Amino acid sequence: MRLFLWIALPLLLAPALWVVADWALFSAVFKPDLQACQQAAGQGACWGVVAEKWRVILFGRYPLDEQWRAGVVLVVWSVLLFATAARVFKPKVIFIAWAFAVPISAVLLAGGAPTTLWGGLPLTLILSTVGFGLAFPLAVLLALGRQSTFVPLRRLCIAYIELLRALPLVTVLFLAAFVLPLWLPGEGLDLFTRVLFTIALFSAAYLAEVLRGGLQAVPQGQTMAARALGLNVVQRNLLVVLPQAIKACLPSLSNSFVTLFKECSLVAIVALFELTGSLSLALAGDVQWRSFYLEGYLFIGLVYWVYCFGLSRLESKF
Repeated sequence: MRLFLWIALPLLLAPALWVVADWALFSAVFKPDLQACQQAAGQGACWGVVAEKWRVILFGRYPLDEQWRAGVVLVVWSVLLFATAARVFKPKVIFIAWAFAVPISAVLLAGGAPTTLWGGLPLTLILSTVGFGLAFPLAVLLALGRQSTFVPLRRLCIAYIELLRALPLVTVLFLAAFVLPLWLPGEGLDLFTRVLFTIALFSAAYLAEVLRGGLQAVPQGQTMAARALGLNVVQRNLLVVLPQAIKACLPSLSNSFVTLFKECSLVAIVALFELTGSLSLALAGDVQWRSFYLEGYLFIGLVYWVYCFGLSRLESKF
């Protein structure tokens, strides 16, 4: 039966694969030639829309003359992200690298444009990575608090976790974008900052449950041994329990980051044009290229696949 499947399936799928390959490669137009794309419509893909609009797709509304800033941030953050997943360096070195990269990148981007003009793939990386980094320590406190013997603290942590896990991210983003400014005095925080902290607070609820599973995987004997050595509660958690819990749930944490990386596409609803929103921005005002939106979305899907699949594969090797 297995031999039959190995032989039959390729033969059955071969015609469909040839049609897809012919459309995507052999009959496709790769140059930003609008006339050639219109002539090939229905027969081949028009990858020329990507060649024509790649700057807007990757960098959104960031000023053209200053896009080198966003390009530097994109390269540096991508390298650091994959290096972190592959564990190329020791955790201390990675932590120091991120500690320098985040503020330097913020200054670099702010020197070319305000946060309202940040967009594209750099914005996706910033929202997902910084949001995850801000959510993680809060998630640790929530996970520990949920297992606390102090009843009010435990109930408060449970209420926070269950409330945010019951709400869709879109609703929380709308509250941060349109309702929260009504409560803040003066001009308050800008939209980017409100969305970033909202993503962090929202993600912390999910990460707390992941970490709670890791905490439950640590044998009770480890805590008892740490107590016998005279370690207090903080020392037991920081030096004994948490390192083992994080290691146990590391695959789930990586999966949570990949999920967050994709969910950041929802910020386009509140007028922050990350990677997905940048494509709509690129095609919205150009009637001639608008009909080739399918190729644009396939390109964006490929970018998401490279990051998500690459990060998952690198993490699974360790």
